[in-house]
Amino acid sequence: MATGFFTDTTVCIGCKACEVACKQWNQLPDDGFSFTGTSYDNTGDLGASTWRHVAFIERPVPLTGQTTGLGDLSWLMMSDVCKHCVKAGCLEACPTGSIIRTEFDSVFVQPDICNGCGYCVSACPFGVIDRRPDDGRAWKCTLCYDRQREGMTPACAQACPTESIMFGELEDLKQRARSRVEELHDRGMGEAYLYGADASEQPGTQGLNAFFLLVDEPEVYNLPPAPSAPVNHISESWRSLALGAIALLAATAASVLSSKGGR
Repeated sequence: MATGFFTDTTVCIGCKACEVACKQWNQLPDDGFSFTGTSYDNTGDLGASTWRHVAFIERPVPLTGQTTGLGDLSWLMMSDVCKHCVKAGCLEACPTGSIIRTEFDSVFVQPDICNGCGYCVSACPFGVIDRRPDDGRAWKCTLCYDRQREGMTPACAQACPTESIMFGELEDLKQRARSRVEELHDRGMGEAYLYGADASEQPGTQGLNAFFLLVDEPEVYNLPPAPSAPVNHISESWRSLALGAIALLAATAASVLSSKGGR
């Protein structure tokens, strides 16, 4: 049974309950309590010790269909997380078999097998997975694999007071997500759309098991517009290598012939 997250950013209030619940349940270390200077965002980004990150995006653009009292200003808030891609670049790049696909179709890093090579870090198109400086091993959201095995809801979704983070079977979530988009369109918020729910719209990852409802371009939320696992570009890389080798051989041959002709 494939499970995942549907995150509706339009009802996120930026309370960070998901961040706290994630850290508490997974016993993650703090992030240094540094001041980022980016609105109320104190964690900055996803990383080895931050598996849920609430982004605050301040825009000089009002939200259509909503009255916020902020005039030409609107806040976009989004609780970001590992996407548990259907075609996961990190899993395909792992040389030790540390990263596996669970029975819930989530992507899980086995810390006792990880050797800290970092291949997964560069292979993730979302910049999610990272290594801890103390032990060098890679860490990221597990989709609360331990809780799921006990029939429990992931800690972040359990703690979310507005149901911005919804957990469940993927097909049910996709149906709810499409209905929500239709509802927002009917209310005048025509910019609402789903990011990562449909494999045909995101062929580079074949869809995401943690997808989002957004109201602006992906780049505004620090998300790539067309994420793709590196393995998708292997044939292109080999072609480039072959063309480079041919060009080098041609240049070498021309140089040898030129030197012989000058004698």
